Amino acid sequence: ATARSARNMAFQDMTKEFGKVNFVDGLQSFKGSEILGAPLKAPMSSYERVYALPMLTIKDDKGTGVVTSVPSDSPVDLAALNDLKKKKPLREKYGITDEMVLPFEPVPIINIPDIGDLAAVHMVQLLKIESQNEKDKLEEAKSRVYLKGFYEGKMLVGKYKGMLTADAKKLIQADLVDSKEAKKYVEPE
Repeated sequence: ATARSARNMAFQDMTKEFGKVNFVDGLQSFKGSEILGAPLKAPMSSYERVYALPMLTIKDDKGTGVVTSVPSDSPVDLAALNDLKKKKPLREKYGITDEMVLPFEPVPIINIPDIGDLAAVHMVQLLKIESQNEKDKLEEAKSRVYLKGFYEGKMLVGKYKGMLTADAKKLIQADLVDSKEAKKYVEPE
């Protein structure tokens, strides 16, 4: 987590003492690059194991600096995955092995009317997006799928299959928090 998000967490009852950030001795800070390639268990994923991968668009001024990638429905996430798959020098730069990216394909989880089951794949192909560096095209792709996916998309998998994404989101969030697979984190306005 970034220092800013650690401070936010301290005021959300996520630290031993409310409002105080306590660090483990020796772990006060580390670079995100130090966790790249780490094997992870992603709740609700069809993949048994995924890996911490670099994403060049992550900013540390919002959120924790760590995000879940959803390449089926996020054009930016798909472009980042495609860059890693297509560019061996990029993988090598970040210490990412072929096994950490090449076997992974987007998994359909939401159907969006007039777009389909793999919204990001559709938009990346339609707009001929070749790289995560094509910010304008990615912003256009995002504007076409995010709100439509949230308000009109229907879940294709899991116990909320058939439900509108907007209705399923809070239920899935509650399930993950209840099962202790997630913590609710809020950003101040």
